[in-house]
Amino acid sequence: MKQLLSETEIIEVMERFKARNPNPKSELSWKNPFTLLVAVVLSAQATDKSVNAATKDLFSRYDSPEKMLLLGEAGLVPYIKSIGLYRAKSKHIIGLCDKLIRDFGGEVPRSREELMSLPGVGRKTANVVLNVVWNEPTMPVDTHLLRICPKIGLAQGTTPEAVEQSLLARIPLEYMNHAHHWLILHGRYVCTARNPKCADCFLGDLCVHNRVD
Repeated sequence: MKQLLSETEIIEVMERFKARNPNPKSELSWKNPFTLLVAVVLSAQATDKSVNAATKDLFSRYDSPEKMLLLGEAGLVPYIKSIGLYRAKSKHIIGLCDKLIRDFGGEVPRSREELMSLPGVGRKTANVVLNVVWNEPTMPVDTHLLRICPKIGLAQGTTPEAVEQSLLARIPLEYMNHAHHWLILHGRYVCTARNPKCADCFLGDLCVHNRVD
């Protein structure tokens, strides 16, 4: 069984990320909390690039729940048809617009529980909004983090929530605002699922995957 990194090693990992990218940002394009929420819902099983291409025109015209609700499911579909699962996502987005207006005065709520009460919003999406918009120390676990964090030795667990809780317990608070961005980008561009760039990885000497059991 592969071991976990020590506290000192985890700090070293975070410091290396920080040195290379001191202020990482989401690769999703957004202009206010509502558009970020919609973008994250659309990003499920889709690339950020495909979402940004679809939402460029959409968000220039419909950047509030009131405006998007008037668009309706049928009106929203042509904007997002290039994204996977567009019919289900259209239903969720119009549903969340309606609930935002009815229950939250048209504002995106600031608690995980309230966010998760919205159609199409799960724990990961809620955590992204809390982290990106309000700098809450949350840890959204997507497929990248679920795959690479146990591999590197940063966390243990086989489910998103287990890995999330492990990361929250082990990563020092001072790094939490940026940690999930660093890890997503690392999984997207370096520690890829196919042909990971281990030879070029700046964490190679720390990664437990490279250690002999």
